[in-house]
Amino acid sequence: MKARRPPAPPPQLPGFAHVELLGSGGFADVYLYEQELPRRRVAVKVLLPERISGSAAQFTAEANVMAMLSTHPAIVTIHQAGVSSDGRPYLVMEYCPRPNLQVRYRREPFSVAEALRVGIQVAAAVETAHRAGVLHRDIKPANILVTEYNRPALTDFGIASTTQGSAETTGMSIPWSPPEAFDEASQSGARIDVYQLGATIYTLLAGRSPFELPGQRNGSAELIERIERLPLPAIDRADVPSSLFAVLARAMAKDPAARYPSAVAFARALQKVQIELAHSVTPIDILDDRPLDDGPRDDDGGLTRVRGVTSIAPVETATRPSATTAKVAPRSDGGRVDAGGVDDEATVLRGPRVVAAADDQQTVLRPAAAEPPPQAAAAPAAAPSRRWPWIVAASILGVAVIGVAAAAMQGLASPEPESSSAPPVADPQNPLGTAVPLVTDGRGIVQGDVAVFDWTNPEPEQGDRYLWYRNAIDGAQGPERIDDETVTVPLDGEERVCIDVFLVRENGRTTDEGATICAPD
Repeated sequence: MKARRPPAPPPQLPGFAHVELLGSGGFADVYLYEQELPRRRVAVKVLLPERISGSAAQFTAEANVMAMLSTHPAIVTIHQAGVSSDGRPYLVMEYCPRPNLQVRYRREPFSVAEALRVGIQVAAAVETAHRAGVLHRDIKPANILVTEYNRPALTDFGIASTTQGSAETTGMSIPWSPPEAFDEASQSGARIDVYQLGATIYTLLAGRSPFELPGQRNGSAELIERIERLPLPAIDRADVPSSLFAVLARAMAKDPAARYPSAVAFARALQKVQIELAHSVTPIDILDDRPLDDGPRDDDGGLTRVRGVTSIAPVETATRPSATTAKVAPRSDGGRVDAGGVDDEATVLRGPRVVAAADDQQTVLRPAAAEPPPQAAAAPAAAPSRRWPWIVAASILGVAVIGVAAAAMQGLASPEPESSSAPPVADPQNPLGTAVPLVTDGRGIVQGDVAVFDWTNPEPEQGDRYLWYRNAIDGAQGPERIDDETVTVPLDGEERVCIDVFLVRENGRTTDEGATICAPD
């Protein structure tokens, strides 16, 4: 058994006081520091001295990627980056005190409701990264931390690459990797992240990685063989509906073209399972750097919330709060931030804050005076005059007014009687609204060095347009918007070309997933 390396000594960082070690990995150590101003606890990831020459550029790229994306609520916030006095690069990150998802699922499987919620929130973070041109390529339970407020936060973009480039893979996590990751040629693409999302949610439900078989050998060679050839094993839980397993099976299809074309399509499929189970539907939060008129708008009644992405370092006062009191135990699962002894209940209720009123007599009701002023009472009796009938009439009128006022005050103080009839109960509504249909009759033919595709709009409406992507293992190319029901695509030396076509309504609504058309079909 290989001896575990000792952690490197923590660096001296101006404005930060070292507290303790959080974890160690193959490339870096992670420490807990106390920041002096503003005062808070932060996690500091420090590159190992022996890794500086070969990984400094990659470390810098990770800092830039996470800073660009970390304003998303499901991505760990990066506060700052720098180089210590002894020459080691470091990242100052949000401190997530709760156990990460790897620790959680090993303790006990997740409920279906929590697995769906986490899956949608993390898928939204992945879709945000994809729209910014970044592939994560290492999504797994250990890379999903949990904030103080019990929200998942994706981290470790250390082997991320751009969707436009062909960066070499510097590492992989075999249990959650798709079959194409083991090919000799380096491959990458958005559908690899979709596969890893599905594998992660499967793991949370099953309590083990998808192709880990209890009682059998589960080494790297065995796992790779099963990932490449074995159908997805069933989840042995009666409360996992067949519809959810079908969603996971599609996300983890052996053929990348058979998977969901995007992380947001996978998230919407999970939303539909929530609707089927009568759960609260988790919104999809997406940051998008495209102009408002470039691409379809996600307009589905508030279930997909698209916001502009920022490419500058986040303002520290705008980040999520960090924990300041949790006791943290050292970890050994690859430098993930973890905490022991922290209560991980799904919902935390805190008492309301009581604000005392400045004046405790803001509204005072006082009865009308029942006796005349002393001066009037002491006045001598006047002789009868011809005005006394008017005085009596005025007295009677005053008594009547006082009676009406008293009755009105009593009505205000008394509660209104409850209605005897119950309000009508509305039928359940589908918050996703009417779905935009998929295009049909897709056909693709090869003509010389190009492929020609056409399709049919089953329910045409005024203002309909189409969005298409070229489906490729090394990353989807596009998107491109067109008005016609046909498109010509160069073969670029390939024997077979596939595209994904989305129908886009005039109001911005689009199909949940694309229709895949290949040439030759």
